[in-house]
Amino acid sequence: MSSSDDLMACAEIVQRGDPDRFVAVLAAKPAARDMLLPIYAFNVEVARAPWVTQESMIAEMRLQWWRDALEEIRAGGFVRRHDVVTSLALVIDGEAAEVLDRLVVARRWDIYRDPFEDAAHFESYLQDTSGGLMQVATQTLGACPTEVAQDVGYALGLANWLRAIPALEKAKRVPLLDGRPEAVAALAEAGLARLKRAKARRGEVSKPAAQALLAAWQAGPILRQAVRMPERVKDGTLGQSEFGKRAGLILRTVGKTY
Repeated sequence: MSSSDDLMACAEIVQRGDPDRFVAVLAAKPAARDMLLPIYAFNVEVARAPWVTQESMIAEMRLQWWRDALEEIRAGGFVRRHDVVTSLALVIDGEAAEVLDRLVVARRWDIYRDPFEDAAHFESYLQDTSGGLMQVATQTLGACPTEVAQDVGYALGLANWLRAIPALEKAKRVPLLDGRPEAVAALAEAGLARLKRAKARRGEVSKPAAQALLAAWQAGPILRQAVRMPERVKDGTLGQSEFGKRAGLILRTVGKTY
């Protein structure tokens, strides 16, 4: 199978499993798309791993498979043949592989039904998953301070997490330490503060790296909505219309912001 076939497979995975991020990828330049798609396909596959089986041991084995693949990439020698892994090995370096390894480890929380230990545990989960993903995506494309990528990634991860609350509760998970409306609003405000902090440093982000930040185009609107109407989190009505989403992405693409 050729590298173009592998890349097409990655595109299909992202389109099916993460359609909003796929739309953001289409707003990037072709060269950037070829680098982002394997990273995002990896994220989709890892995020799915804990949910495709009821057996915790099998889920652990699935995540370990991805950790082993990342170790091969980090070591720089033999890398197993796999649509996503083969493509990923062409675009990331050893340091990025280590960041993605922390993402895989954090996803172990998804296997079990234990709540987060405390606020720090919840924060580290979002930083290692969504924050780590954004860090790798931006820094693979160009120069971007780690703090900026982490802040934007955290805000996006929080926005997506709040939208997923009903589904997580239906799956017998305990997604929030405190689900009261005022606590949810405070959590969303903290996410907006991170986004504001990142925007203040946008001048430090290179134009190539900024293309990856477009993935967070919905984070601000969703978090502001959660601040104003936190009850919509539990109701599962948080989010924008399709028109609002597309219009927001266009404005951010033209303005080269996030």
